[in-house]
Amino acid sequence: MGHGGNVVDELVTDHREVEEMFGRIEALPPGHGDRKVYADQVTIELVRHSVAEEAYLYPAVRAHVTGGDALADRELRDHATAEQIMKDLEGCDAGDAEFDRLVGMLMSEIRSHIADEEGNLFPALREACPPDALDELGGKVRRAKKTAPTRPHPAAPDKPPANKLLNPGAGMVDRLRDALSGRGTFE
Repeated sequence: MGHGGNVVDELVTDHREVEEMFGRIEALPPGHGDRKVYADQVTIELVRHSVAEEAYLYPAVRAHVTGGDALADRELRDHATAEQIMKDLEGCDAGDAEFDRLVGMLMSEIRSHIADEEGNLFPALREACPPDALDELGGKVRRAKKTAPTRPHPAAPDKPPANKLLNPGAGMVDRLRDALSGRGTFE
């Protein structure tokens, strides 16, 4: 993930990539080992995406959109729910009974979240922010995704400034763990 363009275009492209990964999971039979591989990849991308939104998108929504505090707070609650599901999923293998239930919950939660963002938050932000501000936010989001954590950290702060200070360090540790374990790489 990291596509170019303004913040809305960047995040919508991320949404399409996540939906494609969900399709790969759904196409495989229950218990198939690649379902875990794809679930790990979805988790990596969702965590990076969420961290970037929390650091830059939601503060912009609060600052520019009428009713932005309520919108941002609702999105943060969605993130917290999804992050806990991802944390629970992290400990499951594809053959575990709990795996399919958790993957189903994650897909449902993320699909609902995407529909809400694309149907409500993004149009409101496009209307409230000038194009150059949206472009600048797109660059910030892309940079944030490069250093963001790749594993769920449900107890981590989700609002600036604490999240901007702690996420790069957690991201470095997560990427090291991923490299040592081979997580997030396809064979």
